[in-house]
Amino acid sequence: MNRKMSNQMRVALQTMAALASAESSEEASNAVGDIDNEWWKTAVFYQIYPRSFMDSNDDGIGDLRGVLSKLSYLAETGITATWLSPIFQSPMIDFGYDISDFKAIHEEYGTMEDFEELIAEANRLNIKIILDFVPNHSSDQCEWFIKSAAREEGYEDFYVWADGHINEDGEMEPPNNWQSVFYGSAWTWHPERGQYYYHQFTAEQPDLNYRNSKVVEAMDDVITFWLDKGVSGFRVDAVNHLFEDPELRDEPLSGKTQDKSSHLYTEHIYTKDLPEVYDMLYHWRNLLDEYTEKHGGPARIMMTEAYADLKFLMDYYENADGSKGPHFPFNFFLLTDISQTSDARDYVFNIQKWLTYMPRNHVANWVMSNHDNPRIASRLGVDSVDAMNMLLMTLPGVAVTYNGDEIGMQDFRDISWEDTVDPPARNVGPDKYKEVSRDPVRTPFQWSGEKNAGFSNADKTWLPVHPNYEELNLEIQKSLEKSHYSVYKDLIELRKLPVMEQGRTALEVISRNVFTVTRSLKGHSSILTIINTSDEEQMVNLLEVLDEDIKQLTVLVSGVNSIYDKGTEIPQEDFEHFILTPQEALVCMIE
Repeated sequence: MNRKMSNQMRVALQTMAALASAESSEEASNAVGDIDNEWWKTAVFYQIYPRSFMDSNDDGIGDLRGVLSKLSYLAETGITATWLSPIFQSPMIDFGYDISDFKAIHEEYGTMEDFEELIAEANRLNIKIILDFVPNHSSDQCEWFIKSAAREEGYEDFYVWADGHINEDGEMEPPNNWQSVFYGSAWTWHPERGQYYYHQFTAEQPDLNYRNSKVVEAMDDVITFWLDKGVSGFRVDAVNHLFEDPELRDEPLSGKTQDKSSHLYTEHIYTKDLPEVYDMLYHWRNLLDEYTEKHGGPARIMMTEAYADLKFLMDYYENADGSKGPHFPFNFFLLTDISQTSDARDYVFNIQKWLTYMPRNHVANWVMSNHDNPRIASRLGVDSVDAMNMLLMTLPGVAVTYNGDEIGMQDFRDISWEDTVDPPARNVGPDKYKEVSRDPVRTPFQWSGEKNAGFSNADKTWLPVHPNYEELNLEIQKSLEKSHYSVYKDLIELRKLPVMEQGRTALEVISRNVFTVTRSLKGHSSILTIINTSDEEQMVNLLEVLDEDIKQLTVLVSGVNSIYDKGTEIPQEDFEHFILTPQEALVCMIE
């Protein structure tokens, strides 16, 4: 389809962008306070995995100065908020999610001065920095744990300790049948203390005891410390694991496996999603709001990670009494419940259920990959990248992008056992490690076709670079007229339109394989996203979803393999037999 954009339409699009910019400027000057409080509501949060983003000192490990050097790339792309996976002092058993000092920077990543410089440059570029807050556990090398193991006064109950019991063979056993998420018993014997300690993840990550008010105070102090450093909020890790049954009751068997060491062996009714989690989240939200009220400036926000029941998650937003929790709990349904076999009905169902259950006057969010799960290109197919980014960016609310998804990076699934470092993978051994390893999704960012994809000049990087980097990298995509990256940039620009920021959302299944998302706002042109979820060409009748008085569609964003160019005008006579190529998606203005 090569109907080129008319001069009239070109002017219309330019005017549309100018009006959006003017409206934003007017709002900025007239309602600074409102915008400061609501900056996050339509933001794209760009997740950086610092260890794999950019290496500034050629040791093969990404670092803060590497991130600093690439902030201009984020600004050029249009990113205004970035979330950094953990950068704190750590033995790196779980690559930063085992923290030994919550107020220090890990030496491989740099210094506190580097971090302060990063914050200053981010502020200059109008990029907000969100830190990964890991409250459920610390490292076993944390001073708190060492003091708790020694029963030092004030720290005796900082962690979850329990006596074991003697079995019929006269051997000491853990207190109950709880398993670690990372395989094996969730209990480890501590000879100095003479008790078992509880850890939902690795043995080197003992769980903190949030039934102890001193732990809550210590973590409040950590939050305030980083707020004082200038961060704009936190992504809170594994929040639904914060509390466990104080009676330490055995969990019922799930029937899913006979492997007693597997996390699937029991139903986790006593170690996950306990109601006390809500109060902890409401407490932290109150802390953030009070800090913002006291110190001024933009709202400090909290977004939470929990793979949990939908209804449970919805009460994170707020409870029946109006107590507020995180600004948004991560929505993983497009990640966990969508696969290459999903069709249009599955997509619409999973999108609609979040919008249906979400309390009114709250903000939706959409996540399609992260550092723990397969990338879009690997999970849904390399041809789906543009379509999924179009979906992510045209749905209402917050969009979350994992670094590399803007260029269609793929998982490196052939990492050898010798190069594997992920704890769950190492725990299950060389025969099964590929089934659980997260290393394939954490490989270095592919900046260019140079050595190590431009990530590092080291002879060996902490994880191997994907071998496809010479063909798939940012530098090449920037040089092309049409690429995944250019599509992504167009989508970020599109999100600035009032209809995208404030418009209502309607989803419709046109056929088993094609669905639409329509954004509409009174006084503004509506935006239509059309997506083919299948590997085959589809013909659909757009008259089923468009009013009969609509004269044409104008393509605003199209993918790298699309038969439609940006600016193509699609007249009404083409609506009835509209063609979409495999995995194709379009974003169009309705006229």
